[in-house]
Amino acid sequence: MVRVKGFVLTDKLLFKDGRIVFDWWDEIDESKEWQRFIFHLLSASYAVVSIVALVQLCRIQLRVPEYGWTTQKVFHLMNFIVNGLRAVLFGFYTSVFLVKPKALEMVLLDLPGLLFFSTYTLLVLFWAEIYHQARSLPINKLRPAYYSISGFIYFAQACLWISVRLSQSNLAVELSRLFISVISFCAALGFMIYGGRLFFMLRRFPIESRGRQRKLFEVGFVTGICCTCFLIRCIVSTLSADMNAGLDVLDHPILNLIYYMFVEILPSALVLFILRKLPPKRVSEQYHPIR
Repeated sequence: MVRVKGFVLTDKLLFKDGRIVFDWWDEIDESKEWQRFIFHLLSASYAVVSIVALVQLCRIQLRVPEYGWTTQKVFHLMNFIVNGLRAVLFGFYTSVFLVKPKALEMVLLDLPGLLFFSTYTLLVLFWAEIYHQARSLPINKLRPAYYSISGFIYFAQACLWISVRLSQSNLAVELSRLFISVISFCAALGFMIYGGRLFFMLRRFPIESRGRQRKLFEVGFVTGICCTCFLIRCIVSTLSADMNAGLDVLDHPILNLIYYMFVEILPSALVLFILRKLPPKRVSEQYHPIR
């Protein structure tokens, strides 16, 4: 028997299909105390990341108050919103996971994921602008393309939510999960294309170039982290649709803990840490206000 801070796990062995397995996983899944602990742990983790993003946003505003809403400021604001929303949802997990109708539950659980997508594809847009400027390529169509694609994604997802509400069939739910899988793959692809292009362009700069190593570190690690988290979301969403199994279920807290830790919490915390450097007080070509 294992005792951890008031929670008790037995190490009883079970035989299943001729194999010996531990039943601690099922014991945690069926325990109300463990459910409460794990979902509140997720809520607290999201709250910490949200507060860090807000603090960093305030630091940037105090550092360069004369600028408007720059890409960097919007990125931290959206991180604050996404993680704060997740913290609230997991704080009231019993109400969220049991809400009716099914479409409303999907809106509450999928909307933060869409906002997470918009938050981190903003980095892809920023890197694309830097790359195009360095190559003397036009950038005037990049932002309209980003806004158009984002608008289409939210419109399509809203149509899927409405179809779930009207049809009340598993097909609409599966299509919604596949849609999340597709946009996650597109986000990973965007990071690989523009993160990779920017990384190799920076590598060709002279070694003595000021800030070269730091920028290589930032672009390389952020690209790797974001590609990984979006690919994991893509694979899990595809498997979820294929097996007709929900990602967010009340009686599988361990799966929720693993999934959200690796696709949102840890990536957000790592990216915020890597991009913690404040912008220079003087106007820089790499610091673009949003028009």
